[in-house]
Amino acid sequence: MRRDVETVLSRTKNPFFEHADAEYFLAERDGAVVGRIAAIVNRLHNEFHGDRVGFFGFFECERHQETANALFAAAAAWLKARGADTLRGPCSFSTNDESGLLVDGFETPPVMLMPHNPPYYVELVEGAGFLKAKDLLVYQQGLGGGQSLPVPDRLARAADIVVKKNGLTLRPLNMKDFKAEVERIKVLYNRMWEKNWGFVPMTDREIDHLASQFKPVVIPDLVPFVEKDGEVIGFALALPDLNTILHTNRSGRLFPAILKILWALKTQQVHRCRIALLGVLPEYRGRGIDAVMYHWIWTRGAHRRIGWGEAGWILEDNPAMNAGLLKMGFTVYKTYRLYDRPL
Repeated sequence: MRRDVETVLSRTKNPFFEHADAEYFLAERDGAVVGRIAAIVNRLHNEFHGDRVGFFGFFECERHQETANALFAAAAAWLKARGADTLRGPCSFSTNDESGLLVDGFETPPVMLMPHNPPYYVELVEGAGFLKAKDLLVYQQGLGGGQSLPVPDRLARAADIVVKKNGLTLRPLNMKDFKAEVERIKVLYNRMWEKNWGFVPMTDREIDHLASQFKPVVIPDLVPFVEKDGEVIGFALALPDLNTILHTNRSGRLFPAILKILWALKTQQVHRCRIALLGVLPEYRGRGIDAVMYHWIWTRGAHRRIGWGEAGWILEDNPAMNAGLLKMGFTVYKTYRLYDRPL
C-alpha cells in the first residue's frame, strides 16, 4: 500500500527514526528516474554490536552498472561522512524489515513482507565490489489452492510428547486482550533473538507500530503462545499471504484493496501464509517446543484452508532451525543474501 510505504519512509511517522537516520537518493538520466537507494545509519545496531556499519536499502536500478555504481557511491559517501566503515545491505531499513537480495528462487512470487528483485541485481551489486556477508534461507511446505498435506505422524507424535513432558499449554492470540498480548511479545522478542547475527533490538514504539499495522489482518489461530506454569515462554507469528490478493492492485491505493483483503480473510480465500517469527526463550530451547508451534500452525491453518506455508528467513549457519525444518519436510526454495563492502 502506498500509504504504508509513505509511513515507512517518513522520518516523523516511523519510530525507527528515533534511533536512526537515513538519506534517500535518486539517479536520473535526461529527466527520467533510473534508480534509487537509501543510505541508513542505525545507531541502535552499532551500539548493540559495537561496530560502525552503515546500511543501504530500497535499492532499485536499471540494468546499467554505472548507474548502480553511482547510487552506491552516493550512499557510501553519505555514510562515511557519518563515521561508517562498512556498507551492508540491502536492508529496508534493518533486519527487522525486508532484508537481503534475492539470489536464488526467482521463479516463484514473493510472499508478504519479503523482497523480490530481478536476477541482474546480483550482477549490479557484486559488480560494485560487494562480497557476501550472510545468506538467509527461506523454506516452503504444502500444496496451496486450499488443499493441505497431512501432518506427518512423526511431527504429531513429537508435539504431543513435548507438550506432556514439559507441562505446556498452547493458546491462540487473544484479540480481546490485544494490548496486553503485545506487551507480552515485547518482553519475549529481544530475548529470543538477541544472539542472532545482525539482530537489532526493537523498541517498544517500533513493536507498537508493527502491531497496529498487523492487527486488522492477523488471524489469531495462527499466532500461538506457549505457556509453562502460567508464563509465556514462546510464540510464533504466521501471517496470511496478502500478496495473493494485492498483486492485482496496481495502483497501490488503500481502497478498494482493503475491502478485498477483509472479504478474502473472512471467506477463507487466502490459502498461503508466511511464518514470519517463531521463537522460544533461551532456557527452554532444545526441547522440541518449536515443533509444537509448527504443528499448531499446520493444523490450524488447514482448518482455514491454508495449505501452503513459507518459513523464514533462517540464517544459513543456524543448524538447529535448519535441521528442524528439514526433518518436518520443509525444503529451501529461496535464498536471500546480505552483502558487505568496506568504506
